[in-house]
Amino acid sequence: MVLVNLRSYLGSFTEGRLLERLNRFVVLVEVNGEERRAHLSDTGRLGELLKEGAPVLLAPNPRGKLDYKFVAVKSEQEWVLLNTSVHSLIAKKVLEEGLLGFKPKELKPEFRFGRSRIDFLIDGELLLEVKGCNLVRGEVCLFPDAPTERGRRHLEELVSAVKKGYRGALLFLAFRSCRSFLPNRETDPQFAETLESALREGVELFVVRLSFLPSGEVVFKGSLNPSP
Repeated sequence: MVLVNLRSYLGSFTEGRLLERLNRFVVLVEVNGEERRAHLSDTGRLGELLKEGAPVLLAPNPRGKLDYKFVAVKSEQEWVLLNTSVHSLIAKKVLEEGLLGFKPKELKPEFRFGRSRIDFLIDGELLLEVKGCNLVRGEVCLFPDAPTERGRRHLEELVSAVKKGYRGALLFLAFRSCRSFLPNRETDPQFAETLESALREGVELFVVRLSFLPSGEVVFKGSLNPSP
């Protein structure tokens, strides 16, 4: 099932080749034989993806100082979406299609709760936070690929919401080919422990596997077995 075509939101794509990551937010790419700079919104380590010479897809960056926005990188035979700015858009399509087992009547984005903005308040009762997952080991998708204090705080906010009478849930968008999901205990044991605690407190966990195509289409491939 095609959920959305990101070209409608990001603009036409330009093909390039990765040269190096200059810092957390900037990558150096080669486009038509010339060096250009692109903004990278995913601040994870991405060490297994951002390899010199890897094919990349870029979008226009008309308002920014850099030449392009980084969209995706090709790893082996699959394109991996690394533009976090479209995560909420994709999650909204997942929700609207009823792919989590229910169809919302009302979605309020960026809902302020506690010290955070949670991605969605659904039907006035369910707080849903969205995370992108792009690390895979064997057939297991893992999150996070770098320690995430923000991720732990969001889990704590969801637990607080459950105690106040809301439903709280975490949705992982897995952009890799995998059969199951696990928290990355090796990289961030605190996040893994916080997730396990949150689930015991009643926070719900959803994981969907998605495929990104160079045409811009994001395809729903099914739900994954979350095994924290």
